[in-house]
Amino acid sequence: MTDTLNYYLYKDGEEHMITITPVNQNIPGGDLYITGVFRLNEGETDLGDIVFDDNMNQWEYTGMGDLTHEQAGEIAGYIQATNKSTPHTDVL
Repeated sequence: MTDTLNYYLYKDGEEHMITITPVNQNIPGGDLYITGVFRLNEGETDLGDIVFDDNMNQWEYTGMGDLTHEQAGEIAGYIQATNKSTPHTDVL
């Protein structure tokens, strides 16, 4: 996944638009390296990162209480599903 996406999360009875921004790195030769790190924001509020292993199977949430583990898992599942539907390699 290389494009920023929005995910709508429902918490406390309200809809929250979470922006998911993949953190990718340019490497020599102009290629793009997919890091497996996804930055989460709600408006101007930084919610932390979701970091996946090399196979996009296991994930970790680095936020400090902004999202519950269940909410972070919901977003991680969305990232995994989106990533599976988008053909890619680690280097684009």
